[in-house]
Amino acid sequence: MPYVFLLAAIAAEVLGTSLLKATEGFTRLWPSVACLAAYGVSLVFLTQVVKTVPVGVTYAMWSGLGTAAIVAIGVAFLGESLSVVKVLGLVLVVAGVVVLNLGGAH
Repeated sequence: MPYVFLLAAIAAEVLGTSLLKATEGFTRLWPSVACLAAYGVSLVFLTQVVKTVPVGVTYAMWSGLGTAAIVAIGVAFLGESLSVVKVLGLVLVVAGVVVLNLGGAH
């Protein structure tokens, strides 16, 4: 069950981050409210995860998988470019998450 909460936390964080551009520096009310609410929901789910999963593993997965999802959204929907360097960076982030998970499993 904690990993279901973790996926929900990641999804909420990705939603909040995806809305950042629409807030226009928090000058637009409803995108700003939605962005902050999404971040709040993400943190609520994270508090449930860290009850049973080590905080280092939780944070590594939350930030790493969230980063990968945001890069994909940026490329697919926001017109951002994808370079070899970005792909290499993502591979390293995901590899770091895997290594932390393997270390946390023992």
